[in-house]
Amino acid sequence: MPDPLQHRLPDDVGYLLSRTSADVLRDTNSALQPLGLRARAFAVLSCAAEPEAEHTQRQLAHRLGLDPSQVVALVDDLSARGLVERRPGEQDRRTRTVVATAQGHRLLGEAVCVVAEAQRRYLDVLTAAETRELRRVLTKLSDR
Repeated sequence: MPDPLQHRLPDDVGYLLSRTSADVLRDTNSALQPLGLRARAFAVLSCAAEPEAEHTQRQLAHRLGLDPSQVVALVDDLSARGLVERRPGEQDRRTRTVVATAQGHRLLGEAVCVVAEAQRRYLDVLTAAETRELRRVLTKLSDR
């Protein structure tokens, strides 16, 4: 068992992940603000724009780690802006899938560029190899 007297917050993995996540989220939201998006809406739009994907709101919530009510609100907002639409599912016509519109695809193209630039600025303290390794490790953790 770890010795509580030896614990240092800067060595705590949970703290480091939380702090880094907050920093990246802040930078991402700032970069997306001129486009009228925030990180969660960007994530929903990204999923809705995937070719051949059929995501229900519940599936989006699970995939993004959000409460279903949050996804409903995000989809409502994106839909009101003409960026996504709810369509009957191909496999099950009783379900509604969330699909990006042509306007949503255009905005996503811009958003991907500004998010990539924000992330590049944040990660510029890492080498290319370190950035690849960070992505590999984070993917491994998020896929468990």
